[in-house]
Amino acid sequence: MTAFSDLGLSPALLQTIDGLGYEEPTPIQVHAIPPLMAGKDVIAQAQTGTGKTAAFAIPLVEQVDVASRAVQAIVVLPTRELAVQVAEAVHAMGRSRNISVLPLYGGQAYDRQLRALHAGVQIVVGTPGRMMDHVRRGTLKLDAVRTVVLDEADEMLDMGFLEDIEFILDQVPAERQIALFSATIPTRIEGLARQYLRDPERVVIAQETRTAPQTRQFFYQVPYPRKIEVLSLILDFESPQSAIIFCRTKREVDTLTEALESRGYSAAAIHGDISQAMREQQLRAFRDGRAELLVATDVAARGLDIPDVSHVINYDIPDDADAYVHRVGRTGRAGKAGEAITLVTPREFRLLRFIEQQVGKKMKPLTLPTPEDIIARRREAFVDALRGAIEAGSGRAYTRLIEGLAQEHDPLAIARAAVYLAVSDPSGREPIWAEDLGEPVELPPAESKGNEHGMTRLFLDAGRKQGIRPQDIVEAFSTGAGVAPSTIGTIDLYASFAFVEVKASAAKKVLELSPSFEVRGREVHARKAVPKGAEAVREPSASQ
Repeated sequence: MTAFSDLGLSPALLQTIDGLGYEEPTPIQVHAIPPLMAGKDVIAQAQTGTGKTAAFAIPLVEQVDVASRAVQAIVVLPTRELAVQVAEAVHAMGRSRNISVLPLYGGQAYDRQLRALHAGVQIVVGTPGRMMDHVRRGTLKLDAVRTVVLDEADEMLDMGFLEDIEFILDQVPAERQIALFSATIPTRIEGLARQYLRDPERVVIAQETRTAPQTRQFFYQVPYPRKIEVLSLILDFESPQSAIIFCRTKREVDTLTEALESRGYSAAAIHGDISQAMREQQLRAFRDGRAELLVATDVAARGLDIPDVSHVINYDIPDDADAYVHRVGRTGRAGKAGEAITLVTPREFRLLRFIEQQVGKKMKPLTLPTPEDIIARRREAFVDALRGAIEAGSGRAYTRLIEGLAQEHDPLAIARAAVYLAVSDPSGREPIWAEDLGEPVELPPAESKGNEHGMTRLFLDAGRKQGIRPQDIVEAFSTGAGVAPSTIGTIDLYASFAFVEVKASAAKKVLELSPSFEVRGREVHARKAVPKGAEAVREPSASQ
């Protein structure tokens, strides 16, 4: 197995790569980095999601002369979204060397780009049209360029950028290196290569049709800043018996594990930097059920023998279809049902579609569960388990005990008390779904949780697991939206969310002026609580 240390990279860059959490190079990186480091022209045929960005970013960063502020390398690609994404990746790779990277794309104000170009940048990543525009204006000088990367070359030609690309290539020095990355190599790409590349080395990563296991596969669209909140909602809704959560890097594994534990989940972590002894300890905790979640990188999860995994969750979408199939294969084994859930940010939709194409299976999009959905799902799961135990005749050993109690108490009262002891935590607090497990029961008016007259019920997306107390909510409403404490009524605080009743005028002020607050060091969002249809779940008596 090839390691990054086998590719002729400097110790400083190897340390950067390790710090970013990369554990081993992908095939495109193994085959493209050495000729690029040797200064050769390269034609690389590889699909999106195979790790090709790092395949050209690593040599670019390694070869930059940090003493010069001239533009030494340019990366040309088809869309603004890809320009931003690649620029961020190159910047992260070159951060330890203080390499300056600038994305150039249409739609962004010229003044910002002009200031950066005037100050001096070493690597420019941009779309053909905006890059050509700056060259014509004289604001982008290419006379010191040593390397040109054409990324997604076939897509650029399909979009009509051939003349723009030729213009750019005609402006760079005759002595330069060109790397052409493309999913396909049609005739027009071959013609471009013959015109501008010199004795290029060809790298082809074979495209294979892959088959994913027969596991139900879903995805949620989620903005990147809210991934941990969305994951918490999914975990609360799915209540997995055992789940492996995959992250792209070692650092992400550590960060996510800590975040999950702070929210009350039991999680174990494994990645390449964890010792073998600790790895075995963490895996044993997961197998024994002491940890309900295992957070891992792809490399660390290879060869795991864990037959009873109910869910696989891709916290980070994998870089290629092989990794996706490997991950999903952790669940749905031995004829058992399994579910695979992938979190996808807007930027990653192209990668999602590529993986779907390769595995020959479309993932079903899901809508994020609401707190009401979570309550209903947990209540349903408990009732199903209870019915199953009844039908199986479980608990016969306790018959005499129940018969004795029945001489003193009503059987319904005994059952209520037994369920209470079964589901409440050591403090006696019942779970959020505990009330009204069966048919609706009419409660006395004093215990009703309906809105008081003139009050509006708000939902907050944080609760006890985040260390939030009722007084913290009162303080946040007061300082964040100028709401007087006297206008705040009942606060129902649960594990990962809360309901707050405030006077209608104050609620309007909260939602219009400050829908989010800083509460105990985390951002909490507020919205109006809307019952889900006529059968809205009534919240339990957990007022704080």
